[in-house]
Amino acid sequence: MPRLCPLLLTLFLLLLGGTVAAMLAGLRPPDAIVPVTAVAGFLFAVAHAGRRLGWKPAGALLALVFVVSLTFETVGAATGWVYGPCHYSDQLGPMFLGLVPWLIPASWFMMMYPALLVAERLLPAGWQGTRRAAGLAALAGLVMTAWDVVLDPLMVRAGFWTWDVAGPFFGVPLRNYAGWWVTSTTAFALFLALFRRLPQRTEPGFDRQALTAYLATGFACIALAAANGLGGPALAGLFALAPWALLLTRDA
Repeated sequence: MPRLCPLLLTLFLLLLGGTVAAMLAGLRPPDAIVPVTAVAGFLFAVAHAGRRLGWKPAGALLALVFVVSLTFETVGAATGWVYGPCHYSDQLGPMFLGLVPWLIPASWFMMMYPALLVAERLLPAGWQGTRRAAGLAALAGLVMTAWDVVLDPLMVRAGFWTWDVAGPFFGVPLRNYAGWWVTSTTAFALFLALFRRLPQRTEPGFDRQALTAYLATGFACIALAAANGLGGPALAGLFALAPWALLLTRDA
């Protein structure tokens, strides 16, 4: 088990790096690379959460993220509420009720878990009790939503989902980002209502693995957006993710 997290992280980073390198070289990666990379990232997040939080809290977080994200996504796809009118293509595999790919809640967990650790690292140490739980949930939701600034235009360009309205942010409705924050914050708030304080690991560099996964995913998406001619979303994503990267560097 001690070696599992580094191995999964290495696999995930290799898949990310290989995809970016292929796109920058003008090559088309295999269609399966996105779901395979997402599964690798998900497995890393589960393994890391199990060691960092303990398997019972990690299982609770996984269940809450899965149920909350799948519920919000399904309601959104069926009604247009939450994020705005959109629909998924079949490129991400089998779908729940024919509306939302099963890979989507796994992808939420893949990034929500490290987003929680990013927020925990940045939250003022003096915040305690309800104030800390509420602040951590809200900040972690913001850290999670920052990723979607570049992700959403990139995934639309790749054909994974389509907006049924023309939104003002490179075709994406602004309410989508409010929906992302509400989805993330709801799952985090429910989790922190059960587990007020996250267990601390003493292994040097252990948390840095999850922080690396978050930042690598974000900056890989920025590079992929630039390689696909999405200079605007790439720049916006850089501005959205840079504060967390700078703060984490300062805090290291």
